[in-house]
Amino acid sequence: MFHDACGRRIQGSWNHGRPHYRCRYPPEYALADNIDHPTTVYLREDQLSSPIDSWLAEIFHPDRIEHSLAMLEEAQTDNTPAIESARRSLAEHDRKLSRSRAALEAGTDPALVASWTQQSSGRTPGHRCTAHRAESRATRGSPLNKKEIHQLVTSLGGLVHILKAADPTDKLEVYRQLGPKLTYDHEKRVAW
Repeated sequence: MFHDACGRRIQGSWNHGRPHYRCRYPPEYALADNIDHPTTVYLREDQLSSPIDSWLAEIFHPDRIEHSLAMLEEAQTDNTPAIESARRSLAEHDRKLSRSRAALEAGTDPALVASWTQQSSGRTPGHRCTAHRAESRATRGSPLNKKEIHQLVTSLGGLVHILKAADPTDKLEVYRQLGPKLTYDHEKRVAW
């Protein structure tokens, strides 16, 4: 969940004994960024989850399921190119470090080698993070075909219809698997 006014991720919080989504934005930040933003914006979770549950029940209704399955199949991405690119970048980094080590052992000025290493190492965490994210997405499995998606949705069966009464932990897992990204406009009081 993101807040439209500032583009930041909205946090979960408890307010008056109920779960809410909250965006806190100090007035000095709003002034510095020239944003018209209240200090705190709240959205009750039930005001959001109920429409999402209804939408899920609608898109997986037997009359619409074929269209929804086609859209889900089309939306899947192949992460192989990203993984290969990240692996190539890491291999290149490792080659540079090996050459720097060899140069140091051959008597090159340690300060010069240190500067080479520092320049190269500054990019490593980003490459490793990119590779890790791409590989973790890939380990979820290869893209499903329409038939496999249909079997998965059918196996959910009544789960979609009972989401409104589901345990919050179970509901969270369903949402996490679906991975929706929502943006909230506090002025219009709508999320999309």
